[in-house]
Amino acid sequence: MVLAYLPSPAQGVWHLGPVPIRAYALCILAGIGAAVWLTERRWEARGGDREDVTAVATWAVPFGIIGARIYHVVTDPELYFKAGEHPVRVFYLWDGGLGIWGAVALGALGAWIASRRRGISLAGFADAAAPGLVLAQAIGRWGNYFNQELYGRPTSLPWGLLIDPAHRPASTPTIALYQPTFLYESLWDLGVLLLLLAADRRGVLRRGQLFALYVAAYTAGRGWVEALRDDHANHIAGLRLNDWTSILVFAAAVGYLLASRRRATARPASGDSVPAERVRLEADHGLAPPPELSPDPALPTTPAATGQDR
Repeated sequence: MVLAYLPSPAQGVWHLGPVPIRAYALCILAGIGAAVWLTERRWEARGGDREDVTAVATWAVPFGIIGARIYHVVTDPELYFKAGEHPVRVFYLWDGGLGIWGAVALGALGAWIASRRRGISLAGFADAAAPGLVLAQAIGRWGNYFNQELYGRPTSLPWGLLIDPAHRPASTPTIALYQPTFLYESLWDLGVLLLLLAADRRGVLRRGQLFALYVAAYTAGRGWVEALRDDHANHIAGLRLNDWTSILVFAAAVGYLLASRRRATARPASGDSVPAERVRLEADHGLAPPPELSPDPALPTTPAATGQDR
């Protein structure tokens, strides 16, 4: 007899007249809204313009959604194109099926385009946006909960997730409880959020390193969560495709962090004064410092004097 478990939602779709309101879409939109809000606060704290965030989001969000869907379809084509399937379901985003790797890749392209149009540093903006991105992922994962999808293997743990018969795997139709991998990943993402905020507060990371830390920390967690999942996935050498992607992306992020650290320590000491060091830290974010942090407070603050990158 099961004494404790996590219940699944009674429904994931509500109807406002003829219009379906889907919890999956609401979770995605809530994540995007939270990411924009947090990024605006962080970007303004660095001396940036709130409108920069809106401009970048206008390009990055649609690019990211398209990229996420393309990654899912390309890595699981048999779900849509094999005999008996309906290819038109490729466009049914509300049924789930968004790959974070495609979202990051194509979303980064959209952000790069917007950054060039706005004249801001993409690396500096990425550092400001990293905590918001992982917060969006933590919220968006709850869309899988409402869809009763992407859960893990059967479990007897007291926090096992109760899955309705209609959503259970064909191989285990009589088993009701499964690993709540959506919850594991959401909690991991919140932990990554705290890590990024703490690392950023210390002020020791150079431009681009906070975003790389986000990528490394997220992929480390995604790797072990992915290993718990038992849904459909293509495998290479015994590992799920997303596990391989996590490994490769993690290695790239760690490699960037190590390489950028070596570049920083290899530079000869210049005997910078404290104000100049502050200006260097500001330059790592790709923004102009406030007037009191310019190299010589007696001099007027101009883009040429501060290295303003906007």
